[in-house]
Amino acid sequence: MSRTRALLALLCLTALAAAADTGPSFALTLTRGSRLMIDAKVNGRPVRALLDSAAEATLVDRGFAQALKLHGGTTVSGQGSGQASFDADLINGVTLEALGLSLPDQTVAVTDLKDVGRRLLGRQIDVILGREIFDAARLDIDIEGHRIAVVPRETVPRGERLELITEHGVETVPVSVESGAPVRATFDLGNGSQVLIGSAFAGRAGLLTDGRRLATRRGGGLGGEAIRKLIVLRSLEIAGRRFADVSAAIDPQSSASDVNIGVAILRHFWITTDFANHAVWLAPRD
Repeated sequence: MSRTRALLALLCLTALAAAADTGPSFALTLTRGSRLMIDAKVNGRPVRALLDSAAEATLVDRGFAQALKLHGGTTVSGQGSGQASFDADLINGVTLEALGLSLPDQTVAVTDLKDVGRRLLGRQIDVILGREIFDAARLDIDIEGHRIAVVPRETVPRGERLELITEHGVETVPVSVESGAPVRATFDLGNGSQVLIGSAFAGRAGLLTDGRRLATRRGGGLGGEAIRKLIVLRSLEIAGRRFADVSAAIDPQSSASDVNIGVAILRHFWITTDFANHAVWLAPRD
């Protein structure tokens, strides 16, 4: 065998080995409301779950929890993206399964998801699968290709590596708004609507007082519906990609990040996440 053929054979074997180490792809459904859904199990019970990288814990609807005989726990007050707080019961010892992964002894938050399901999907949501799945493995996510997979951590992802920094319990990446200095943006695959701009940042940047047109729109997730001011950003930049005329809603919550980017922006990239190693890679699709 010639040296060239030997090298080609070695490269083929390496590629096959890498493919063998890569987990299978799973369906990633993009709903009409730009929400991401995957198949999951809670204590062995199959369920369609809304995928939310910015949910600090997996949320289970009270009706679904009753069917699983999940009860008791400690009652806490939570804050979603709606206008009010909500109560949830923290239940320990729950097993979550998704993407070929099994995560035993997890703590889930049981709360009423009927309202948020009606407003976001027009139907019932039984489970919002939170960051546990992102903490557990490196994930390859192709929103436009409707697929998601677990990939080995030793592989080199395509695209630009962005450092993840935790703020208020969620992961953030650097972005630039209207060519300004970099700010932190929540990496939120559960956000199927506009880019969100924290009211404090909007005030500092003069986004509400510089004469640009203002509108209002209904929004909000857990915690009920909220009426938000709507503006258009001249530009938003992330991972070397510049987006022009970006619709953005103002988030009035005191805990809001400066910016929150969701599916509207992230669907334009091939995405690799590795929360455990504090990184995400974004490769522009076009």
